Amino acid sequence: MSRLLPLSPAERRALRRAVDLLDLDRWRFLLAVLAGTAGLGSAVGLSATAAWLIARASQMPPVLELGVASVAVRTFGIARGLMRYVERLVSHEVALRGMATLRERVYTALADAPTDVVAGLRRGDVLARTGADVDAVGDVVVRALLPAAVAAVVGVGTVTLVAWLHLGVGAVLAACLLLAGLGGPLLTVRAARLDELAQARARTELTAGAMAMVEGAAELTVSCGLPRARAALAGTEQRLARAKDAAARPAALAAGADHLALGIAVLAALVLGVHATVAGTMEAVELAVVVLTPLAAFEGTALLGPAAVQLVRSAEAAVRVTALLDGAGSARDSGREAREAAPGATGARPGAGTAPRAGDPPVLRARDLAVGWPRTGVVARGLDLDLRPGRSVAVVGPSGIGKTTLLLTLAGLLPPQHGDVLLGTAPVAALDRRAVSGAVVLTAEDAHVFGTTVLENLRVARGDVTPAEAVQLLGRAGLGGWLAALPDGVDTLLDSGATSLSGGERRRLLLARALASRAPLLLLDEPGEHLDPDTADRLVGDLLGARDPGRGVLLVTHRLAPLSAADEVVVLGASRGPATVLARGTHEHLLQTLPSYRWAVQQEAR
Repeated sequence: MSRLLPLSPAERRALRRAVDLLDLDRWRFLLAVLAGTAGLGSAVGLSATAAWLIARASQMPPVLELGVASVAVRTFGIARGLMRYVERLVSHEVALRGMATLRERVYTALADAPTDVVAGLRRGDVLARTGADVDAVGDVVVRALLPAAVAAVVGVGTVTLVAWLHLGVGAVLAACLLLAGLGGPLLTVRAARLDELAQARARTELTAGAMAMVEGAAELTVSCGLPRARAALAGTEQRLARAKDAAARPAALAAGADHLALGIAVLAALVLGVHATVAGTMEAVELAVVVLTPLAAFEGTALLGPAAVQLVRSAEAAVRVTALLDGAGSARDSGREAREAAPGATGARPGAGTAPRAGDPPVLRARDLAVGWPRTGVVARGLDLDLRPGRSVAVVGPSGIGKTTLLLTLAGLLPPQHGDVLLGTAPVAALDRRAVSGAVVLTAEDAHVFGTTVLENLRVARGDVTPAEAVQLLGRAGLGGWLAALPDGVDTLLDSGATSLSGGERRRLLLARALASRAPLLLLDEPGEHLDPDTADRLVGDLLGARDPGRGVLLVTHRLAPLSAADEVVVLGASRGPATVLARGTHEHLLQTLPSYRWAVQQEAR
C-alpha cells in the first residue's frame, strides 16, 4: 500500500523544506490561483451558459430574454483565455523567482562549505542539483500545486452549482470528480515509479554490461565468453521491456479513469435529470445545464495526473537538493567544531578573538600551521607567516610540496590540520565567509572563466568595475596587447571555460580579476605559470614590488629570479614526511646562506 502513496514521509519532508527555501511570494501565488480558477471557472461558466442558451433558444422565447446569456457567453469565452494567460504570467514569475532564490542558497551553501566537500562532488552531480533539480523543485509550483488548487476550487464550485439544480446529480458529480482527481493520479504515480525504477536499473545494468564487453572484449573472445555476455545484455534489455510494460498498465488505467469518471457523470446526469424533468421537479433548460456542465469540470482533473507525476519528480529532486545542503552544512559545522577542539589551536573558539574592524588594516597570521586535505593527512607543517597591507611574501618549493594547499588554508577554504590561521585575532574558521572574503582574495589556478564578456569576468570580483578600470587592470596583469587585439575590447565575449584563451592569457585574466577585488590581502597561485620566463619574471616582480600600502601580496611560484622584490621568501622542502620550512629571509640573504637556493637561481639564469 505504501508504494501507492504519492510521496514517502522523507520525500514529503524534503519537498516541504525545499518549497520553503523557494521563499515564494504567497500573495502572488494566491493571485495565480485566483487567475487559474477564473480561467477554468470561465470554461465551466461558458459550458453552463451555452447549454442554457441553446436549450432556452429552442423554446423560441422573446429575444430580449437571451441577451444576458449571449453577453455572458462572449464574456466567459474572452475571460477563459485572458485569465489563463494571467495565471501563467503570474505563476511563472513566482516559480522563476523561487528557483533563483533556491539556486542562490545552494550556491551559497557550496561556497561556504569546506573545499574538500565540494571537491568530492562530481561535476555532473553539482550541475544536476543546481540546474535540473532546482528547476524540478520550482516546477512543483506551476505543474503540481497550482493545478491541484485550481481543480479543487473549481470542482467545489461546479458541484455546488449542479447540486443547486439537482442534489442527486451533484452528489454523483462529486464522486466522479474524486475518482478522477484521486484514483487517476495515484495510478499515474504508480506507473511513474515503476518506469523510473526500470530506467534506473537499466542504466546500471546496461552500462555495466556494455562497459565489460568493450573493455574486456579481447579476454571474453579468448575465453569464449562473448556470447554469454551478449546473452546477458539481451536478457537485461528484455527485463527492461517487461518492466516498462508493467509500468504502462497502471498508466493506461490512469488515462482511462478520467474518461470513465466523465462518462459516469454525464450518464448519471442524463438518467437522474430526465427522471426529474419528467416528474416536473426540474426545468428542461436545467437538464441541459446539469448534463453539459461536467464536460468542462473535468478539464481540471485532467491536469492532476501530470501534476502527480511532477509532484513525485519534484520530491525526488528536493531530496537530492536538501541532501546537498545538509551535507555542506554539516561538513562546515563539523569542520568548525573540529577546528575549535584541535589540540594546539589556541584562540580557536569563536569569541576568543575579534576580526579586524572596519577601517583597520587586516593582518593574516599563521602560527605553527599544518596544512593538508582532511582525508589525506598533513602535507606541510610548522608554517609561520604574516601578511599585512604593504608587505609581500613569496613561498617557493617543488611541485606537490603543499603550496596550493597552504593558500587554500590561509583563505579559510580548508581547515588547518594543526595550529592557527588568524585574521586579526580571530580564527579564520570561526568567521563568516563574507568577512574573510572581504579581507582575503585567492586566485587559484583552476578558477573559472565565465562565458561572458571580458568586463563581466572582471566584475565577478567587483560589480562596479568600469570599462576604463578594466583596461587598467588588464594592463597591470600584462594583457594590454591582448586586449588591444580583441575585436570589441572589454566587451568581447569569451567562451565558457576560457577555451579561446591560452594558458598564460587565462592565468593573467584571473590575476586581473583578483586585482579588481577590494580585498586588501591577495593570495596568488603561480601567477606566472604558462608564460615565458622573461614575462613571468616581470609579472611576478611587478606584483611583489608594487609596494601598495593598501594591499599585501602572498604568492607561490617556481621562479626564483624575480623574488628580490619580495619582503620575505619562504622556502619549503621535504625529504621524508610532510614538508617544512627549510629557510626564510630576503632573496639576497637566501642567496648567501642557502646553497640549494643559489644553485636554483643560477640554473634559471642559464
